[in-house]
Amino acid sequence: MVTLRPFLGPLIGTVLPALLITLPAAPARAADVNDGIETDRTARQIAPGIRLESYDRLHADRWLRIDELLVDLAAPGLRAEYLGGPGTLTAAAARHPAGRGRRVVAAVNGDFFDIRRTGAPLGPGVADGRLLHSPSPGAGTAVGFGPGPVGRVLRLALAGTVTLPGSGPLPLAGFNSARPPAEGITAYTADWAGSGPALPPGADAEADVRDGVVTAVRQPGRGTEPPPGTTLLAGRGDAAAELAALSPGDRVGITAGPAAGSGPLPTAAIGGREQLVVHGVPQNHDRSRNNFAAPRTAVGFSRDGRYLRILTVDGRQRDSAGMTLTALGRLLHERGAYNALNLDGGGSSTLLAGRSGDTALSLENSPSDGRLRTVPNGLVLTVADGTGRAAGHRVEAPAGSTRAFPGLTRTLTAVGYDDMYAPAAAGGPDWWTTPGSAGWVGPDGVFHAVRPGGAFVHAGRAPADGAIRLDVLGALTRIRPVPDRIGLADRAEQGTFRLAGFDAQGAAAPVEGRDVRWEYDRSRWQVADDGRGGFTLTARVARATGVLKATVPATGTTVELAVGVGSVQRTVTGFDEAARWTGSGAGPADGHRGTGLRLSAGATGESARPPRPLPLPDPVRSLGLWVRGDGSGIRPVLRLTDADWAELALRGPAVEWAGWRRITLPVPAAAERPLRLTGLAASGGTRTGKLVVDTLTATGPDPGPAPAAPSAEQDPGPATAAEVRARSWRFGVLPAGLPEPERKRALAELRAGAPDFILTQDAATGDGLRPVPGTASFRHRGVRFLPLDTGRKTLQGGGLARLRALRAALAEAALDRDTGALVLVQPYAGADRVDRKEAALWTRWLAEFRRTSGKGTAVISLDSPEPGSARSEGVLSHAVGVSGWALVGADAFDRPAPGAPAGPNPAPTGRPWLAVHSVTAPRG
Repeated sequence: MVTLRPFLGPLIGTVLPALLITLPAAPARAADVNDGIETDRTARQIAPGIRLESYDRLHADRWLRIDELLVDLAAPGLRAEYLGGPGTLTAAAARHPAGRGRRVVAAVNGDFFDIRRTGAPLGPGVADGRLLHSPSPGAGTAVGFGPGPVGRVLRLALAGTVTLPGSGPLPLAGFNSARPPAEGITAYTADWAGSGPALPPGADAEADVRDGVVTAVRQPGRGTEPPPGTTLLAGRGDAAAELAALSPGDRVGITAGPAAGSGPLPTAAIGGREQLVVHGVPQNHDRSRNNFAAPRTAVGFSRDGRYLRILTVDGRQRDSAGMTLTALGRLLHERGAYNALNLDGGGSSTLLAGRSGDTALSLENSPSDGRLRTVPNGLVLTVADGTGRAAGHRVEAPAGSTRAFPGLTRTLTAVGYDDMYAPAAAGGPDWWTTPGSAGWVGPDGVFHAVRPGGAFVHAGRAPADGAIRLDVLGALTRIRPVPDRIGLADRAEQGTFRLAGFDAQGAAAPVEGRDVRWEYDRSRWQVADDGRGGFTLTARVARATGVLKATVPATGTTVELAVGVGSVQRTVTGFDEAARWTGSGAGPADGHRGTGLRLSAGATGESARPPRPLPLPDPVRSLGLWVRGDGSGIRPVLRLTDADWAELALRGPAVEWAGWRRITLPVPAAAERPLRLTGLAASGGTRTGKLVVDTLTATGPDPGPAPAAPSAEQDPGPATAAEVRARSWRFGVLPAGLPEPERKRALAELRAGAPDFILTQDAATGDGLRPVPGTASFRHRGVRFLPLDTGRKTLQGGGLARLRALRAALAEAALDRDTGALVLVQPYAGADRVDRKEAALWTRWLAEFRRTSGKGTAVISLDSPEPGSARSEGVLSHAVGVSGWALVGADAFDRPAPGAPAGPNPAPTGRPWLAVHSVTAPRG
């Protein structure tokens, strides 16, 4: 059985008079690299005047995930403030002194910083009108706020002096500066924002000043942290002699403050780097060294400075590849920014925001490091406390699932919030449903599903209540664990999984712990409800394998899950085939034990490639490799691909040693399994050299093979020829490229079934169907047929064209009273043509179309390696084998009678509206 995934995009369909409908190919229009479409959006209110919007975009060459705070700086009680570090953004926001009667509601990372030495910010910093640190040379651009409810992009400099005995005021060269000028005196105080020593290398003299009096004069040390109340003066160049001439007891005057290039001084400011939009014009950074696709953080202002946009773009991930500076400026301009500034990005990009009724902030974006990075500062938004009286309730389902199965439950929570979206002092809420036919809710917030349909569940006390819509699916027919195997490295580790349930239409929803009975060896394992719609697994022993059996008593549905604890090491390759590896500088060599693989540094991007990709055992936590070094500093690089064939590089340490040493490289937990090794490389180094590697191993737990589990898709099963003939009308499907004798035989058999027409791919089209701009789909007996293009991969422009065509077709079909169903026709596409994010989006759009319009949907794939049928979220998918053909029976959809009510109809829940009879014949 072939796995089917809906593939959507525009092709042409032309009804021919001679029973045969041919789907010809035509060249596709090249997509503009800056062209993109928004595919998903969510929004929520954070506080009065602050709204969070999160959205996905697909561009011709990348997916993007963007989180954006829209802020009205004139909202009552709202302030934008400097957030001090160092530490993670979460830790810094938690300790920020918002002031009596105020609270933090959002935060974002801030300035670029001296990442290799002091960790201190490079730009200026101002809090409550007071200068915290001056900019390093060339880093004076900042975003500033105030006076009043406005913000702007501006230039800030240091206005400071130092007065020594017997001399007039001298200009202060720097103040808490990460990279002070090479000449002059720099002052450091307890406001130093670095994570390393306050005094960078290069000072020639030091003096401590307390209450205007010198307390110590000394030779430069290795860096000190000035205690509160003490100012450390560091002299460079000629100024060092003046500091060295001081004596304890001498009086010294020090002044330091911000100086704005124009306009009033801000009350709060933080540094940035590149200006993205200047006076309404997006800037072109194509010649900038920083203009590459990366995670980004940026701030933009409206023309009058009242409206603020804080934006993060995820990057270095399959779901979001990041943006260039030029593209980011265009996006901010499109979003309404008149001036905008780039803040620190990469692994530093982090956005936190509150949720109504919560005190802690939630991480909204996905940092590229897979964890929160230590940053020196940020921006924080604070608001005044509210009344504390409930103004509403936030009602949520675990993991956001708003579906349930008849006879099963869904646990809901309700959090009260006041007029400022802060936690409200309220007792337990009342619960009720409207309408109540689909189920009922108890006083504990547990919804009990009764029959298919929809219901609104309310919590609170009117008018300070909230509601959530729940949909009850069809009866539960099967369940499957996700994932279906769990391995724990040791007893201290905890595994997480969920149980996905499916009805006969393939619609899915999680099954909660209260609806499941477990059977397993309790002397070895412990399974617990995680309170979020899933489960946790812990081991009671150091090493074991086993099986967990889950049963849903209400339906008798069962499934098994393989589990294991204790890591094992398995050999991926011993490089016995080193002579068959290809690539510049690669070849066999004497290994640690037997044959090894030689890797020479040099050609950038060149890799040694194995004869075939080497699968890594699943789960794998780390990879081990013997490396013979030559002290050149070259780094070994392991090149992997994930389940979507996305590339992943694991960089080893700089090889500063000579001889053999074993290295271990952790595998990122977020990498989509299964993984494959596709190459090895040597990069960098202080001089030309080469490495020899041997015996690549993978370490991880081994839970054993997964028990048989149902597919995520329902198989409706093949239809007989009689069942097809019993439908209202029929059409045939004929793949391209059949040898002439088989083609004639297939046409004869198809025409014997009396089809209204036959769909076929023109044999002359070669590698697949192509869209023709301006051509339309066709309709027959109330069914609209939309030919599809799968000739191009998702991130080569194909996905962008497909989604545009699909969205237009769904909108047109939903409004067309003559259309009762939509069929998408495509040549079969393998896994290398689509990624999971696009496939999931197609499924959701088709399912929503089916649910809201009440119209049927189906996807027909031509020239599949194997025939097969599936139904997911009610959407039918049929693959017609490359060496066969199919006769399809369909229901007729009559046009609604004049005066019939318009609008969505209930989604069909009975038999599939299509019946497919496939015939497979060997070629030749």
